[in-house]
Amino acid sequence: MPTSFLHWTEEDIARRLEWAFVNTKEFTAEVPPYSELLPSPPKPAAVLIPFIKEAGEWNLLFTRRNASLAEHSGQVSFPGGQVDKSDFSPEQTALREANEEIGLDPADVRILGTMHNFLTITNYSMTPIVGVIPWPYPLRIASEEVSRVFTIPLSWLSDPANHEIQQRSLPPPHKPVEVVYFHLYDGELLWGVSARLTLNLLEILT
Repeated sequence: MPTSFLHWTEEDIARRLEWAFVNTKEFTAEVPPYSELLPSPPKPAAVLIPFIKEAGEWNLLFTRRNASLAEHSGQVSFPGGQVDKSDFSPEQTALREANEEIGLDPADVRILGTMHNFLTITNYSMTPIVGVIPWPYPLRIASEEVSRVFTIPLSWLSDPANHEIQQRSLPPPHKPVEVVYFHLYDGELLWGVSARLTLNLLEILT
């Protein structure tokens, strides 16, 4: 990661996100066009990608989903979920879900920007909302949904030596898709959708 990035302000990050949203195309989806694989249109969803400042360094905050959940059980993820009928924007969805999952008060989140939607293999059209939260923070974890909350430094995430691309097979006649796997960090495996979103974010920032 460029040394200058370590000293970027929230405003620097927000400007990068705004520029990328206006001037770049959407990132490649996790799967081929859903019409080829899936019987119905994708369900709208949103996640919050939380920045925190710890020991003077930017980190991202992740959760590990409860192993009993029906989808993405036991996986490392960002707080988020499916859009409710009462939600008037992806930002509200992401903040509501973060409040429900880890007790994060929406008033304590400063939204820095939005990334392009991302189509997941489980048929969600996911909007990543990037924000910054104060740290340390008195989180309240909903144990039925979240097993753990932890952070990973951007300096580690941005090191190419810490991740790799593997091929994931799909039912014939579809070709395999590329899946991102990070190496273990503090015993946690970041891979799949959350890993791809992390790389997309790093591409915008660096």
